[in-house]
Amino acid sequence: MSAKPDDLSIRAARPSDVGLILEFVRELAAYERLSHLVTATEPVLTEALFGPRPGAEVLLAFQRDAPAGFAVFFHNFSTFLASRGLWLEDIYVKPQFRGKGYGRALLLHVARIAHERGCARFEWAALNWNTPAIEFYQALGAKALDDWTIFRVTGETLTRLASDR
Repeated sequence: MSAKPDDLSIRAARPSDVGLILEFVRELAAYERLSHLVTATEPVLTEALFGPRPGAEVLLAFQRDAPAGFAVFFHNFSTFLASRGLWLEDIYVKPQFRGKGYGRALLLHVARIAHERGCARFEWAALNWNTPAIEFYQALGAKALDDWTIFRVTGETLTRLASDR
């Protein structure tokens, strides 16, 4: 499927969409078996996405008027390329809308944004067990970066590192 499905519309999220965005976040977390990590609330999301220093952008996909999915992305930077990139943090399509090309349309929409903004890279991560997502990304021509390992610090560890001298 090369074109966007006729019954699909994609638009940038607005502050009034925060409840829907949080619903998508919770559904994605449940799908990824990570619900225990979700601490987001509507006020926190509103500030993070629409406050004075937005940390990310959100696209919403609708089948006619029914919310079908979302994509969350933000800019990163490559020192080697001296260029901005775009990181796709999350992409999610509700189960009843899968297999219709909506996920592909969302991903292509973000890719167009990256290209229009002159980004040198468009990147994302997939959980190792999520074979359908990995196969989907590979079918689009994406390459897995097997020579990189993602590291993360959160909570008390982050606090301790921040206060280390």
